[in-house]
Amino acid sequence: MSRRTSALLAASALALGSLVVGPAAQAAPGVTATFAKTQDWGSGFEARFTVANGGPSAITAWRIEFDLPAGTALGSYWDTLVTRSGDHYVATNREYNGGVGVGASTSFGFVGTGSGAPLNCTVNGAPCAGGGGDTVAPGAPGSLRVTGTTADSVSLAWTASTDNVGVTAYDVYRGATVATSVSGTTATVTGLNASTAYTFTVRARDAASNTSGPSNQVAATTQPGTNPVGGRGAPYLFLGWGNPPAPATIMSTTGVKWFTMAFVLSSGGCNPAWDGNRPLAGGVDAQAIQQIRAAGGDVVPSFGGWSGNKLGPNCSTPQALAGAYQQVINAYGLKAIDIDIENTDEFENAAVQDRILEALKIVKANNPGIQTIVTFGTTTTGPNSWGNRLVERAAAIGAGVDVFTIMPFDFGSSNIGTDTVNAATGLKNKLKATFGWSDAEAFRHVGISGMNGLSDQREVTTTQTWTQLRDWSKSNGLARFAFWAVNRDRGGCDGQVSSHCSGIPQADWEFTRITAGF
Repeated sequence: MSRRTSALLAASALALGSLVVGPAAQAAPGVTATFAKTQDWGSGFEARFTVANGGPSAITAWRIEFDLPAGTALGSYWDTLVTRSGDHYVATNREYNGGVGVGASTSFGFVGTGSGAPLNCTVNGAPCAGGGGDTVAPGAPGSLRVTGTTADSVSLAWTASTDNVGVTAYDVYRGATVATSVSGTTATVTGLNASTAYTFTVRARDAASNTSGPSNQVAATTQPGTNPVGGRGAPYLFLGWGNPPAPATIMSTTGVKWFTMAFVLSSGGCNPAWDGNRPLAGGVDAQAIQQIRAAGGDVVPSFGGWSGNKLGPNCSTPQALAGAYQQVINAYGLKAIDIDIENTDEFENAAVQDRILEALKIVKANNPGIQTIVTFGTTTTGPNSWGNRLVERAAAIGAGVDVFTIMPFDFGSSNIGTDTVNAATGLKNKLKATFGWSDAEAFRHVGISGMNGLSDQREVTTTQTWTQLRDWSKSNGLARFAFWAVNRDRGGCDGQVSSHCSGIPQADWEFTRITAGF
């Protein structure tokens, strides 16, 4: 999201020495689990299990079973839930780390007493080193029914499936897209548009990722209502770098409900993909969106950013570009999209600016109630000449842009708080003059997207400054309040511009907590 040279920084990793017990699981096909002792002091040890997915498709849950020999026992543990029966242990995923994409891995740790190691290990019903296992799919869920609707949600219930081993999850489909996954027989699908018809089915899944056939299909229409236009605090979350945190953990810790998910780029021509290479369906981004919605939140996908291959220059017509946006809208049933046109190939290009605005006009016509956001750079006093052109052309074309968001940083500023207020006020004045709005109405179409901690040019935004900017934005009725990025909302690496921490002393997730108060 910025003149983001920080987006090019790789996340650092701390390599710990470990004693691997058993064969190298990563060489085996399918889902594997490798046990390693990271510390061993004779009478006890600290250890880690790593679940790796070398199979043909992503998994959304894992279950590891193992025995410990006499004299060895498991004590405290983290990033898992554990049950015990005698010397037999069952470890299952937490709500935030069940999804493992193809080629990806996750892990959990524990402290043990004694000197032994796990025996008879299985993962999702198959040997931990890889191989065959449970191949029997559950039966289809029955009697799917609608139990309630609101303006932006539908509640569902169904009867449980049967399975030879046991059902671990149910995937709720909105049309052809998984809207949420749950462990029980009820679910509420959120993030829907008002007065809109939807269809739903449910499929059951077991620990070996065998999937049932679909339930009966039901239809539901959400109640009338007004989809939100403004007042949204949605910090950027980027799953492509910076040791991205589990969004459900951030939500429960900070109270934030919305995330701006970065970035949708071109995977070649006019074809959208996360970061230009991760698929819209079935990957880590889709899993994160499911997790966010299951926790009662929602997302605004962001198209563009500073680096990477953009859709704006690659789609040859407004109609083609609108079609690329529509693919993402359809994939997730979106209520809002953000077009981040900071890169000079889009922002400082009149033809591409017009193409984007014409495409957004088409999107607005085809998706009643959707919110469209355009994010771009600024000077300390408001939009520059290209920003002014963007606003003027949006008005002339009738693009219907709901929120114009500025990125008030990388000025070389010594007072980011004052410069942000001045820049936002300058944008308000431009909107007021162009559209004929009042001050209050113009502010309702203004957004701020800052950079927490150190910016690329080492400007400093403290948590105190961010709180003051949030309160100013609330008091003036701004439409959007965001920052780059949740990945960086951690203490550590003081004085360094980093992808995984802010570069200033702070409590972890403090900027997100402040933003949630918007």
